[in-house]
Amino acid sequence: MNLENYFISQFKSPYIGDDAAIIGRDVYSKDAFFEDVHFKKKWMNYYQIASKAMLVNISDAVAMNAKPKYALLSVAMPKTISKAQMRELASGFKDISTQYGIEIIGGDTISNSKLDITITIISEVRKPLLRRGIKDGYLVAFTGELGRSGKDLKKLLNLGKIHKKSKFIKIELREKFVNNSSRLLKSGMDISDGLFSDLSKLSSANKIGFKIEKKIQKSVGCSGEEYEMLVAFDRRDKKAILRRAAQSRTPLHIFATARREKYNNRCKAHHFK
Repeated sequence: MNLENYFISQFKSPYIGDDAAIIGRDVYSKDAFFEDVHFKKKWMNYYQIASKAMLVNISDAVAMNAKPKYALLSVAMPKTISKAQMRELASGFKDISTQYGIEIIGGDTISNSKLDITITIISEVRKPLLRRGIKDGYLVAFTGELGRSGKDLKKLLNLGKIHKKSKFIKIELREKFVNNSSRLLKSGMDISDGLFSDLSKLSSANKIGFKIEKKIQKSVGCSGEEYEMLVAFDRRDKKAILRRAAQSRTPLHIFATARREKYNNRCKAHHFK
């Protein structure tokens, strides 16, 4: 058991285990976005930082087929931040919130040596998409293209430059596909720690393994912060799922089959190195 899973195991709650906690029809999710852990200020401007922080958090709601409604912001800002930079940061939060119909209802601000952001998203759901629900023989797929986020992060760490529309900076969420396919999807989650690592989470939640049918390079399978969807469904619904993906202009790649066998994650843990 890695350190992240060990720490989470200290808390016994039936609400822990998915991308968000569901209590009745309310959905609660929270993610951190910290300077020098998730980003460096020389990589992104304040608007981009705030925008990505919001999208990273909204991704958990999308993964649960939930409609985000409210947000609480906690922002620790360096003492050297200017009023112009504060306005830029606020604009990033507000623009993404407006795009998704979210009302920012409060939070906290403190002085800090770095820019650290945590956001709580409160959502509403009618038909939640959980990690549990996979049976032997179900097909497993991911949306979009994987690997670019990890590739661009490597460029940045090597002092290179990336395009302003890079997925590392500008995330594209798949809410239309999830919403339109929710009746057919049996399991789902967003890909934040890398395809192979998140497949391991599905394996644990369902006590099942996977036979990977298509060769996926380790650099692609271990690329984190992709925020694409990882989903499973009955093979009898394959045509209907592909049709819904096409309707929402969502690339969908079926790459594995659920099997009663052991699954081995080929990636190192992202959160504790």
